Amino acid sequence: MRAGAVAVAPMLIGIIPFGLIAGATPVTHGLGGAAAIGLSTIVFAGASQLAATDVLAHGGSVVVAVLAACTINLRMLLYSASIAPHLADEPLPRRLAAAYLLTDQAYAVSIIRWSSGRDRGRKLPYFLGAGLLLWAVWQASTIVGVLVGAAVPADVPLDFAVPLVFLVLLVPTLTSRPAVIAAAVGGGAAVVAAEAGAGPLYVIVGALSGIAAGAVAEALEDRGRP
Repeated sequence: MRAGAVAVAPMLIGIIPFGLIAGATPVTHGLGGAAAIGLSTIVFAGASQLAATDVLAHGGSVVVAVLAACTINLRMLLYSASIAPHLADEPLPRRLAAAYLLTDQAYAVSIIRWSSGRDRGRKLPYFLGAGLLLWAVWQASTIVGVLVGAAVPADVPLDFAVPLVFLVLLVPTLTSRPAVIAAAVGGGAAVVAAEAGAGPLYVIVGALSGIAAGAVAEALEDRGRP
């Protein structure tokens, strides 16, 4: 658990301002601090929380807000499928607890470590160490955002922390040519889809495009090996 917390600690530099945004945004849009804290506790997914907040702030229904949040969070299905074999021996209650704590950061540090052959025994404690530290810092950042977010000047670019968080996750995984191709194609497709007006679906477009490109690149690479 300590090793998982240590691995994810550098990413808190981006998580803290992201949490401040998640706390301040519902308040500035008139939804109140309780909504901000509730979203951080129940949803625990920054991009989905902001999407739901945006829908509700502009008069959208709760159903549309939930659909928007779930669409953005569909990437968790991919994460879950990826880590499931590593946690297959754990009892169901523990796997459900891990599901609640599943985030981009906890997934990234865990799958990199497990794929390297480390933690051949029980792997869940490492994941929980990363996930629990992220959860605690996220909740604290949200509360601070609720309390002082409105006092932050509008020209302070807190929003810039969001892409930085994901870049920190991406770079360590670019260890092969297929991975680089998948990242480039997926990122490019997501940008094109967003500019074309795909809305929250740009995440899914980018993910599917990256997966397809990476799979093709890996197949071609394997075919070229003796």
